[in-house]
Amino acid sequence: QVRLVESGGGSVQPGGSLRLSCVASIYIGYACMAWIRQSPGKEREVVATIRAYGIKTYTDSVKDRFDISKVNAWNTTWLDMNKLKSEDTAMYYCAALDPTSGPCPDDSNRYNYWGQGTQVTVSS
Repeated sequence: QVRLVESGGGSVQPGGSLRLSCVASIYIGYACMAWIRQSPGKEREVVATIRAYGIKTYTDSVKDRFDISKVNAWNTTWLDMNKLKSEDTAMYYCAALDPTSGPCPDDSNRYNYWGQGTQVTVSS
């Protein structure tokens, strides 16, 4: 059974920073790893992805503020979030997709495996 375990969420003031971590029970070297968020009343949004060779993608609203990274040998993926805004408040999920030849999808329904989520709240 594949497990993804997130940690690092919490409450922070606008302009602050947080780091989310995701440890997988599988080797992540060739998988698409993604951070996906969902706020109440909103659809899920793929925030960032990283795949083989460290190729990264970001949704426009977080470019230049968030950074996704990973260490394959540790089966660990991170999301560094800087200059946080109130609109970043959401439940953040780590998700994985079995290796694919194409780019990591921006459709959250495509991801095979999900963590339990970690809450991020940005408020003054």
